This record gives sequence, structure tokens and C-alpha cells, in this order.
Amino acid sequence: MQFSPEKTCVTHIEQGFDFLGQNLRKFDGKLIIQPAQKNTHVFLDKVRELIRQNRGTSQTDLIRQLNPVIRGWVNYHRHIVAWQTFKRVEWVLWQALWQWAKRRHRGKSLHWIASRYWHRQGRRAWQFAADTGERTPAGKPVWLRLVNPTETKIRRHVKVRADANPFDPHWHDYFEDRAFFRKFGIHRQEAGLKPSSEPAPR
Repeated sequence: MQFSPEKTCVTHIEQGFDFLGQNLRKFDGKLIIQPAQKNTHVFLDKVRELIRQNRGTSQTDLIRQLNPVIRGWVNYHRHIVAWQTFKRVEWVLWQALWQWAKRRHRGKSLHWIASRYWHRQGRRAWQFAADTGERTPAGKPVWLRLVNPTETKIRRHVKVRADANPFDPHWHDYFEDRAFFRKFGIHRQEAGLKPSSEPAPR
């Protein structure tokens, strides 16, 4: 086994380093993990290129192509310190889509363009969304919305207790609280665990 000189970096933790698209660095003795700048730039370049390639595409088709890309990137980073980055990405997306809309309607006013592609939904006055033509039982239109990075909640990983054992029936309630079985689709019988009324060790 040999180290790759191009991929190997020896640095102080306070200087930080990038790993798997995220930057790890200590600030005042506290480890902070954020989306790496390079990873964010690559993502934004991909989104901008996707928008450029779909200048003549309908809004509905554009949203359907963008949503999986945005959702995948946001979900990957939603467990770290990423809200400020999500805010910046939201702004860059708005700028790119605004240019996309203006190119499609060079003879229209800015107000017309805004009301054509952006709509008020809930508390958001500027939601990039398209009417799918479908209606709810109440007769309201069904909208196809662009994924908004800032609406994704940041959820920190909670450390598993060191002495916890997922195969010990006494710890069933503990892992059930962590949504362990629901997340991985494991049932007690499949894991070989018997029902237990005893509480998990404290």
C-alpha cells in the first residue's frame, strides 16, 4: 500500500482539511465540519450548467431535473454546520433561474416574469414553482416546487452510547428511540430479539 502524494495532506487541525466533500477544522478548540468550498463550487457549476442546457425547457421539466440534484447535495450535508452555505446556494440558484427566465421572455417586464415563474406559497413570497394542472379534492392547484436548501433542517448525529448493543434485548427501547430499526427496516424477530418489558440499562 502506498500513499498518493496528490491526495495526501499533512496539516494542523486548526488549518483544516477537506475530506469527502466536507471541511474539518478546529475553531477555538471546537471541531467544526462544513461543506468544502470546492465541493460547493462543483455543485453550483453543475446546477448552472443544467440550467443553461435547458433554456428552452418548460419550467416543470427544469424543476424535475434540478430537484434530485439539489436534494441529494443538501441531504448529504444536512448533518453538519451547513446552514450558511445553504443560504448562499439558495441565492445563487435564484440568480441563475432569474437569468434563465429573463432570456426566455426578453420583451416582457420584470414584474411579468416574476409573477409567471415565482409564486407566494405559505410564508414564502418568491417560490419557484409550476402549476402541474392537477387539483386537490378541495379544488386547489397542485404545485411542483423547486427544492429550497434552507428549508432542510440541520440535524446533528447523536452519538450512540458506548455500551449499547443492538443485539441485546435490553437495549431495544434505546435503539427504537433512535429510529434504528425503522431506518434499516429491521424487525425484532428478524434480528433474533425477543420482546422484553425490561427497560434499557441506564
